Amino acid sequence: MKKIVWMTLLSSLALMAGSDEGEKLFKSYCWGCHHQTAEAFGPSFKTIAAKRNKGEIIAQIVDPKGTYKSLGYRRNSMPAFDDLNATQLDALADYILTFKENR
Repeated sequence: MKKIVWMTLLSSLALMAGSDEGEKLFKSYCWGCHHQTAEAFGPSFKTIAAKRNKGEIIAQIVDPKGTYKSLGYRRNSMPAFDDLNATQLDALADYILTFKENR
């Protein structure tokens, strides 16, 4: 029982750390066009989280020109952020998905 409590606690701490990293990345890379819950130049994270899975979010961040049509957008105005590493992409996608209602 004690082991389960510790594993749950460590898992929660890891999620919080990833969320912090995701929020930092959001402020550095996304804030100019996206907001968490309000529509801006780009869709809100709430809207994105409602429509996309983690793989689609990462694909759109890395290769928006190659994915915008398959994701249902008529045009692409998003730059590619191919300088983010896999850990950063994971943290950012996880942060975006925290805005999904009824998770």
